[in-house]
Amino acid sequence: MTGVDVVRGETHLLRGVDWTVEADHRWVVLGPNGAGKTTLLQLAAAQMHPTRGEVRLLGETLGAVDVFELRPRIGLTSASLAQRIAPSETTGDIVVSAGYAVVGRWRERYDVHDLTRAGMLMKQWGVEQFAHRPFGTLSEGERKRAQIARALMPDPELLLLDEPGAGLDLGGREDLVARLSDLARYHYAPAQVLVTHHVEEIPPGYTHALLLRDGQVSPPAPRTTSSPPRRCRRRSGCPCRSRAPTVASPPDGRREKRTPSSSPWKDPVPLTARKLAMSLWTGPGEPLDGALGCLHG
Repeated sequence: MTGVDVVRGETHLLRGVDWTVEADHRWVVLGPNGAGKTTLLQLAAAQMHPTRGEVRLLGETLGAVDVFELRPRIGLTSASLAQRIAPSETTGDIVVSAGYAVVGRWRERYDVHDLTRAGMLMKQWGVEQFAHRPFGTLSEGERKRAQIARALMPDPELLLLDEPGAGLDLGGREDLVARLSDLARYHYAPAQVLVTHHVEEIPPGYTHALLLRDGQVSPPAPRTTSSPPRRCRRRSGCPCRSRAPTVASPPDGRREKRTPSSSPWKDPVPLTARKLAMSLWTGPGEPLDGALGCLHG
C-alpha cells in the first residue's frame, strides 16, 4: 500500500498508510477499537477499494484487476465471514467449498485431490471429527479452527486472520496460538497478517508488527528509559498490564518441549485424513473401499 486513504463522509478510516508485506513476512496488526484494523484487512482482502492511494495485491493493482480472480488467492477469516455461513451447513462442506470461493456446497464437483486436501486441513486443525456436523453446533473455538482450515483450502498466497482469538476461553486461545505458531514457522506457509487487540494472542514466529491509531500508522518507538507497558499505553491508547502473569512449573521441574517433528505441517497426509476426505465424497455411512483405491492407485 502506498499513500492509502479511506474516507467515508467526513471521516478518515485510514490516512496516509504505507505498508508492505513480503512473502516470508508474518505480521501482527495492533490497535484500539476504531483504529482502522478491519478496514486495513478489507483492503488487503480485495473487499474494498481505497479512496486515494494505490493498493497492489499479489502483483496486481486493486482497481485494475478482476477481484473475483484475485480473492481466491487470499485466505480470510473474520467475524463477518462467519455470519455468512448457514448454521445448517456441514463443516466439511464449508472447508472444501473454499476451493470455489463460495460458502457451502451447491452444485460444484470436487475431485479426489480437493477432498484429500480438505481432510488433511481438518485433521491438522483438529476439526476432522466434526466433518458431518452442522457448523452451528460447533463451539466458538471449533468454528475458529474450521474457518482457518477453510481459509487455507485454496492454498492461498496471503492469509488474513481478523481477531481469530476473539471469544475463546484460555484453553481454546492457547491451543489456537500454538497451531498458528506452527503454521508461522512452516517454510511453505503463505504470508500472514493477524489482527488482534491482545499481545498475548501473538503467536511465536511472527516477525513484524504494525501499530494503528486513529487510522494512521504509528512510527517506530524511539529508545527511551520508560517501560514497554508505558510506551504501549502512550502510543496505542490501550491499557497494558505492567507484567506478564507467572506460570508455575511442574513439581519435578521438567517442561514439555515441542520438537520439530511434532509439527503437523511436516507430516505426510495421514490415512485418517484420507478416509475423512472419502467420507466427504461418498457421504457418511457409505463404503469407502472404492474411493480409497483412487488415492492409492
